[in-house]
Amino acid sequence: MLDGRYRVDARIAVGGMATVYRGVDTRLDRVLALKVMHPGLAADSSFVERFIREAKSVARLDHPNVVGVYDQGSDGRYVYLAMEYIAGCTLRDVLRERGALQPRAALDILEPVLAALGAAHRAGLVHRDMKPENVLIGDDGRVKVADFGLVRAVDTNTTASPGTLLGTVSYLAPEQIEDGTADARVDVYACGIVLYEMLTGAKPHSGGTPAQVLYQHLHEDVPAPSGAVPDLAPGLDGLVAAATARAPEGRPADAVGMFALTRETRAALTDAQLDAVPPQAVSVEHDGSEDRTSVVRTPPGPESSTRRLRTRAGEDGLNRTSRLTVPPPDDVSGASADRGASRAARRAGRRRLVTVLTAVLLVFGVGAGVWYINSGQFTKVPGVLGETRADAERELRSAGLDVEVQEGFSDVVDRGRVITTDPERGSRIRDNGTVTVVVSKGPDVVEIPDLEGVPLAKAKSRLKELGLVPGVVTEKFDDKIGQGSVLATQPRAGTKRKPDTAVAITVSKGEPVETPDVIGDSAADARQKLEDLGLEVETAPERVFSEEDKGAVAEQSPADGSRLAEGDTVTLTLSKGPEMIEVPDVEGDSADDARQELEDLGFTVKVTRYFFGDTVFDQSVDGGDEAPKGSEITIRVR
Repeated sequence: MLDGRYRVDARIAVGGMATVYRGVDTRLDRVLALKVMHPGLAADSSFVERFIREAKSVARLDHPNVVGVYDQGSDGRYVYLAMEYIAGCTLRDVLRERGALQPRAALDILEPVLAALGAAHRAGLVHRDMKPENVLIGDDGRVKVADFGLVRAVDTNTTASPGTLLGTVSYLAPEQIEDGTADARVDVYACGIVLYEMLTGAKPHSGGTPAQVLYQHLHEDVPAPSGAVPDLAPGLDGLVAAATARAPEGRPADAVGMFALTRETRAALTDAQLDAVPPQAVSVEHDGSEDRTSVVRTPPGPESSTRRLRTRAGEDGLNRTSRLTVPPPDDVSGASADRGASRAARRAGRRRLVTVLTAVLLVFGVGAGVWYINSGQFTKVPGVLGETRADAERELRSAGLDVEVQEGFSDVVDRGRVITTDPERGSRIRDNGTVTVVVSKGPDVVEIPDLEGVPLAKAKSRLKELGLVPGVVTEKFDDKIGQGSVLATQPRAGTKRKPDTAVAITVSKGEPVETPDVIGDSAADARQKLEDLGLEVETAPERVFSEEDKGAVAEQSPADGSRLAEGDTVTLTLSKGPEMIEVPDVEGDSADDARQELEDLGFTVKVTRYFFGDTVFDQSVDGGDEAPKGSEITIRVR
């Protein structure tokens, strides 16, 4: 429970800043989504401020295509948002399952997205993180924009700190990368990238590292989608080009302008062009390397982003050759009388030279030995993260290292590229050591199993075995599937989802049993009738006064005609018989006073008049006698 009000039922998704759960507002009995900031970030005031800003910003947007925010608060170290719950999937799920979409479907999704962003832009807000993960598609077909976690007013700076960018690299506009500015046109640019991805099944820019993708955003135009999808309508090429112009002034001013351009483009297309099926719709491998919102370092200049600097030979001091030069004697033409002394001096000089050379060689020898012991046997592991398997193996083997290759799943690294190495990049390793390289097998996805007719306990076990999370269980009457067995799941069987996805389960209550009317029956007869229908029977410990005979059924719960499942319980309350009330003596009273006194005691009153008088002269039950509460008493008046 959060704040004593919101019950957390199941985890839906985990992101860079928060985890989203499905929950219930116990006060209003409403299903909703709870976005809870990671506790480690709650200590950072800037993250909390951004989190609260999301709540306030979205609360200002009353639009059918924007996921609504109901409440914001904190409970201990948990800071949360209570939001509208959308049962369905994301556009990323659709693209992963279906590949490229037909133009009609792509425009049907794009238009409500632009409508939502248009409302935000007219309110002075910029989303700044548009991508397929933030487009929700409900089971009823509604399209909604979610996750305004990076939203800012149009006149505020977009950088979180010097040298960083907020957003997802595949969808960043060039001006966000170059100088950190962001107005409504960055959302238009991101929508253009999303449209390209829907039409072709792939992102327009790809690269082994985020820096390569950022470089392409800055220096390359987004290609025409018809280059990947032959026979695509030229109007769609123009729509993508208008939205993704590298210069901001070349794009529509905001999502409202982009929406109008989209409707104009759609109107110019024929039904055949709108319903054309792209070849990628059959099976497409998606680039998911940049699908998560994160803080991405601003890339350095073009030279450092495309070239690896290498130290020139000899600059590290270990490869230099030291040359020792001995000068000649100062006076080689001295007198012969001094030659003996000179020879002695030269011999002494040679001895000193030998000593110096020996010391120098000793120093170099010891230094070389120390270097070999500490560094000479080792090399540093080259950085190969994000490279293809072949390139990584080639680079490591060229460094004299052996390579062991393993495979693993990754949501953010393309299939066939390196996820991690052991030891890590830059670590010291012996010259002939082995580096273990983990290569991506792509996203780890699980197919929802067909659990129809499976008992609930076994269905939950099966989901857990597959790495899925059993979610909320609801019950429904069904005359075909036995009670306690699964009718359906949400997501549906055959749908592919990531591990840890919550799966809601609908369980059969069996064929409904209509409760018979047993009021007035004896306790034994009533029990027999109900048990014959497969219902359980309980008798309330307290009896009540009623018109029914003493010991007969006075009340039943649920009431007759209710639809129950076999095994449900019906509670019977037995009668103590009618409640007996002492009747007052009202003879001599006026008719109105007598009626009032008797009705206040719970009797019904019948008045019989003789002539035109108003005084009671007789009553059907004498004063002082008892009569059942609710029974009729006749008074005679004259």
